[in-house]
Amino acid sequence: MRVLSESQLGAVLAGVPASQPRVVVSGNFATPMRALKVLDTTLAEYRLFALNAQAGMPDREGVLLETPFVGAGMRGRAGLRYFPSRLSLVPQLLKHALPPDVVLLHTSVPVDGVVSLGTEVNILPAAVEAVRARGGLVIAQLNPTMPFTYGDGVLPLGEIDYALEAEEPLLSPVPRPVGDTARTIGERVAGLVADGATLQLGIGGIPDATLAAVTGRRGLAIWSEMFSDGVLALDRAGALDPAEPVTASFVFGSAELYRWLDRNPRIRLLRTEKTNDPAVIARQRGLVSVNSALEVDLFAQANASRVRGAIYSGFGGQTDFVVGALHSPGGRAIIALPSWHPKADVSTVVPRLAGPVTSFQHSFLVSEHGVATIWGNDASEQAQQIVDHVAHPAVREELVTRGRELGFTLSRGE
Repeated sequence: MRVLSESQLGAVLAGVPASQPRVVVSGNFATPMRALKVLDTTLAEYRLFALNAQAGMPDREGVLLETPFVGAGMRGRAGLRYFPSRLSLVPQLLKHALPPDVVLLHTSVPVDGVVSLGTEVNILPAAVEAVRARGGLVIAQLNPTMPFTYGDGVLPLGEIDYALEAEEPLLSPVPRPVGDTARTIGERVAGLVADGATLQLGIGGIPDATLAAVTGRRGLAIWSEMFSDGVLALDRAGALDPAEPVTASFVFGSAELYRWLDRNPRIRLLRTEKTNDPAVIARQRGLVSVNSALEVDLFAQANASRVRGAIYSGFGGQTDFVVGALHSPGGRAIIALPSWHPKADVSTVVPRLAGPVTSFQHSFLVSEHGVATIWGNDASEQAQQIVDHVAHPAVREELVTRGRELGFTLSRGE
């Protein structure tokens, strides 16, 4: 690994032979902004591949954005190339269909001949392998504020061609207060979580509320694609099994969370192929998967990807974890969502999804109104449960009428 100045790094990047090179960069809240700025200033045209990109990504002519999971930094951009893929299969995309020419990493500073990918392991080990296989470049932004985490993100310095030393604070999501609806949903979901369960939760009001509602549980484990500050709160409450490592693939949250991660032997960040492999998920004890959706229908199908037909996010790990949880002994796959979209002023429960399905065949659907038991009921009873316990009361009668037209045997219910 050779440490360069910004001007020296620019000279190296100017020599990249491809006319429109594909650049894979750390996503979420771990994007190496200083290194990316050097690259963006140097290359007139390139393809930028990132997962859940946040604000501050290059936005100009000549930059072609690519992703299997759309974040705020790419959402709504003209010319965005969205590649539908389960998160567990994104490494295969990089290996075969979308091979990179350059990989930009955001790492800790070197310690004993290695660096750590810190908060973002995810698909990056696969990206490094893919770019190495075709003789491309691996470039790291070395940041002393990046926590050193253990697992698959520990890289020998020999895996990195060039590095830029740049200290900058790690980004964090804007804190959002948990509303009453999310709190009620979280409490209902918590009622489905037993002592000793293994949890997978994403980020947002409902996952945060769920984690807050299970602080009284004991012996919990974490096996997730990601986690945030709610897991730190569980640890401090004594809810986590100290014998089980907290396992995920990436993390983002507060500065306090980042300090907790640094050199913490209880935290293990693994590559996506491991954390999101449904077969590996299925081997976890009592895996309770909690995900959200934009809308669900009477067939118990969930759309978590598109709004009015336009891509909003993507499959992410939801599909992986729903399948894995259903095969885990004692596992449960839960979709939790409010019954009403306050901004769009529409029901989140529809007779039938108009667009692509993100996941299906869940164990339970949960809203602020109740819990619908899906698994083990026939199709009509599933639909009845959704009408009676998930849908907003204002639309239940219409759902019954439309559901009958779709072939369900439904009553006016409760």
